[in-house]
Amino acid sequence: MQVKYRSATPGLQPRRTRLDVPGWGGERQPRKDGSMEQAWHCLPFSEGARYGIELLYPYESEFRVRKREGRLALDGDFGPRPEGQAGEWPPFRSFGELYYTYQLSLDLKVEEGWAIRTEPHPRFYTDPTDTTPIAVPALIRRWWPMVFFLVFKSPPEGGTHFFRLGEPFAQILVVPEEATFDLVPMSDEEYAERELQSRRIYQSRATLSAETQWTSATNTVFDGTYRHILGAASERAKQRR
Repeated sequence: MQVKYRSATPGLQPRRTRLDVPGWGGERQPRKDGSMEQAWHCLPFSEGARYGIELLYPYESEFRVRKREGRLALDGDFGPRPEGQAGEWPPFRSFGELYYTYQLSLDLKVEEGWAIRTEPHPRFYTDPTDTTPIAVPALIRRWWPMVFFLVFKSPPEGGTHFFRLGEPFAQILVVPEEATFDLVPMSDEEYAERELQSRRIYQSRATLSAETQWTSATNTVFDGTYRHILGAASERAKQRR
């Protein structure tokens, strides 16, 4: 599949999401006894974080969104409109007191039957300062030719969101246009099959995690069972192609 894009904002170039280590993905600490656990140590999080398309802030001027005494304050010195910049300038405005918008002027074209879904960038979940912008989820259909703006949730009282040059501020996922599935209980046979799989993994854990078990600085035990099974499953998938 190809996702094609065009941007009416100079410098705004979407890219596949990168897990920055060191950076918002955590410190470069090895998986060994005494290390502090890091977000990138968790493979499901790492895969989830890299699953989409990230948008990096393209302007040199830092922009801040503050909430003080229940009022939203937008603070940034953007100067004159850049050459080739389309739409509203400056590109931010308040949207009531609970939200604010950023005029993105980015078009992403997906294939038939697919759509794009905006969401917070994964660094939001690892940010101890709570200053990462919070993009509001939205499903944009294929037939809509331009994502004109993104909506963000306002920071809490006394909080500030920062937009800085080169920092990711939102993520986009490519998803099926319609969620055509039904949520139903497993049959007795399926239940038994999954339970058997679970027990086999548990009973084989000592072998599957051989030489990968470690205890973190918070006295939490980790091992590579999931990583080893994922590696085997990925290899089988490659062989079937």
